[in-house]
Amino acid sequence: MLRKTSITLLMAISFCISVSAQKADAILGTWVNPSGQDHILIYKKGNKYYGKLDWIKVPNDETGKPKTDKNNPDVALRSRPDLGLELLKDFTFDGDDVYEDGTIYDPKSGKTYSCKMTIEGNTLKIRGYVGISLFGRTEVWTRLK
Repeated sequence: MLRKTSITLLMAISFCISVSAQKADAILGTWVNPSGQDHILIYKKGNKYYGKLDWIKVPNDETGKPKTDKNNPDVALRSRPDLGLELLKDFTFDGDDVYEDGTIYDPKSGKTYSCKMTIEGNTLKIRGYVGISLFGRTEVWTRLK
């Protein structure tokens, strides 16, 4: 009887872990920013979530060359292409549709901000901030179908 109860308990725990992982991975995929100018691919490395520029409506500058990270504070990184640039880094899932403890990089300003993301169906609220979440800005991204 004890053995049967132990097996049932282990199966229930495994099921809960599996459901939690599926819920956490709901963020994976491609998202479109509010302007529709960029697509961001969110992917997973280990237990953390990242996002990179996967498509840019206007990928080249006025000279016809690929746009680069020209506003990066690190001069050595200014020549790297915008396409493929990792914008979201090191997010963890908190179990309540929120991804936190990550950062978001804004290539337009060259600044990196603390960030948290909240998923609601096919929308993703991105909150970038300095210090505490109260001092920040929210953008809503839409899942690309």
